[in-house]
Amino acid sequence: MTINKITVVGAGVMGRGIAYVSALSGFQTTLVDVSGEQLKNALQEMRILADKAIARNKITESEAGHLFTNLHTSLDLASTVKDTDYVIEAVPEKRDLKKNVLETIDAHAPKHIVIASNTSTISPTELGSYTKRPEQVAAMHFFNPVHRMQLVEIVKGLETNAEAVGIIREVAERMGKETVEVNEFPGFVTSRISAMVGNEAFYMLQEGVASAEDIDKAIKLGLNYPMGPLELGDLVGLDTRLNNLKYLHETLGEKFRPAPLLEQYVKAGRLGRKTGRGVYDYTNVDERIKK
Repeated sequence: MTINKITVVGAGVMGRGIAYVSALSGFQTTLVDVSGEQLKNALQEMRILADKAIARNKITESEAGHLFTNLHTSLDLASTVKDTDYVIEAVPEKRDLKKNVLETIDAHAPKHIVIASNTSTISPTELGSYTKRPEQVAAMHFFNPVHRMQLVEIVKGLETNAEAVGIIREVAERMGKETVEVNEFPGFVTSRISAMVGNEAFYMLQEGVASAEDIDKAIKLGLNYPMGPLELGDLVGLDTRLNNLKYLHETLGEKFRPAPLLEQYVKAGRLGRKTGRGVYDYTNVDERIKK
């Protein structure tokens, strides 16, 4: 099966990153969202990202031109997926929202296509159950920032067939990504480790063990992480981190109980870079996209 047209559902941080890489890789890519403002912001950020990539000789002006020729936006999910070869669902990690989106995709997309979810924690078996094609549903977990991170986790549900896994791997490789195949278990591989490290960093910050800056510096220089866990939380979104931890706490037990300070930050609207303030303050510097 030849994949030419890809639909990415959700124009948040991850969706826009996936759409950018997809279009840059030559796929005719449509980014779908219920908010026109969200789509407008996504396009603006992708243009900033492309300009930075050109300035740093990562891509050529010609490649950037093809990127935006390949990229389209839509407010109409049902209509868009009627004419697509592959769907990547990248809406927030909320079961009811994902259920609604997947049911809509399943009802209108061609029956033979694979539906991949960019979930970082939710069971692909559960996601598949929202459709009439569970054998064609799996998790395709990208990492943030998508244009820099090389890995895609492919997580099979109970009924996911080998053909679907092969198609997901092919799409990921055409996007220039490396893949690992993971058997379903809460948190998969990377989210389980990352959530635990990030949560422990919040506990240390709450307990006054060290400043946020020094916790991040210690992890980067002492453990050779490319980014500190608190910085990463701000990048991913502290609300997303909290949602993931709540799910892991529910499924894997007490060791994943969210730090009270993290819950306070989210209640205060300090969600990270996307709101201008999280653990760190971004109000006076454009940290929305970092190359």
